[in-house]
Amino acid sequence: MTKENDKSKRWTVVKSDYVLREPWLTARRDHVRLPNGTEITDFWVVEYPEWVNVIAITVDGEFVMERQYRHSIKMVSTESCAGVVEKGETPLEAAKRELSEETGYEGGNWTEILDLANSGTMSNHTHVFLATDVVKGTSHPEATEEIEVFLCSKQEVQKMLMSGEIIQASMVAGLWKLFALGSV
Repeated sequence: MTKENDKSKRWTVVKSDYVLREPWLTARRDHVRLPNGTEITDFWVVEYPEWVNVIAITVDGEFVMERQYRHSIKMVSTESCAGVVEKGETPLEAAKRELSEETGYEGGNWTEILDLANSGTMSNHTHVFLATDVVKGTSHPEATEEIEVFLCSKQEVQKMLMSGEIIQASMVAGLWKLFALGSV
């Protein structure tokens, strides 16, 4: 699809009202007109900051994983490192900061392997990075983060994916892409 075709498919915003503005969540109600003339008077958009996920692998080939309680789903979730891109940061800078803060691991070689969006109603992207050859340093979790950090093999991560133990969508997508690429 060419950029010209992209523009011809864009909706026109007739009116936009912010209903909620908080640091981690902004909700907007748009009145939009589609190219065919149809109007949607209440199209809801949730604005989130950009996010990063980090698939970190130690110099010994072990995956750095986390477990933490997620109140939204009321369960302890098995995950890779993740967090928000702060103002003034690039996604790579945020990914390195989050990995160090949450797990204490740092250094290594970094590659962005995936850029995801939940584009139906959310405005942000999630950037998934692969960090290889990371080494242990000192973690600095925020007061709101109670994170259990643990190491596991590629086979153990694959087993957790297959069993549904890892359920956070962008983490699952990043891990499956990594395994599909066959680079680990």
